[in-house]
Amino acid sequence: MKTLVILSSILGERSHSKQLADHLVARVKQADPAAVVTIRDIGAQPLPYFDGATAGALFTPADARSVEQQRIVERSDALVAELMQADRIVFAVPVYNFNLPAQFKTYLDHVARAGVTFRYTPEGVPEGLVKGKQVFVLTARGGKAEGTPADTMTPYLRQMLAFLGMNEVTFIAAEGMAMGEVTALEGVSLARQRIDALDLGRPQAALQAA
Repeated sequence: MKTLVILSSILGERSHSKQLADHLVARVKQADPAAVVTIRDIGAQPLPYFDGATAGALFTPADARSVEQQRIVERSDALVAELMQADRIVFAVPVYNFNLPAQFKTYLDHVARAGVTFRYTPEGVPEGLVKGKQVFVLTARGGKAEGTPADTMTPYLRQMLAFLGMNEVTFIAAEGMAMGEVTALEGVSLARQRIDALDLGRPQAALQAA
């Protein structure tokens, strides 16, 4: 069993979304002591923004790439390989200014690659290629918006992850982080309770491969 954790907060150990991820990882290891967990912290070590040079490298034929272009492609390939090799994926995503951090948007831009993580069928229908994963999105926000039109981040992430093939996604939010200590503690406690109630058995993809 391989679990990939993507952290995207800029707050380090003070991050509520990281604290939720830490709690989930502890539960994973409790359920499966042999579980392999890989953690990539793109808040602490941000990826370069997806710019014209990055796009140019990815669309340049392999035998025509410069040394710098090859380095760019290798970085993207490594990110994609992590996704593909994981049985379980945990995205810890704080809400900044009503949406996801720039660091996490950059990550999605690096792994959304035509013919690699998604493709279009002859009928022009998109098909995600990151399939068979158990996916959790752990969010933290200052206010309260879960399940309301004010939650502008969850619909985007649900659509984007589904586009890449991750259709079965569980969202867990810690809300009210900026609404006073009592409300924040309650929000984290409720989120941890939802994590404790998760079925962290082996994802179907892993069962089929076993």
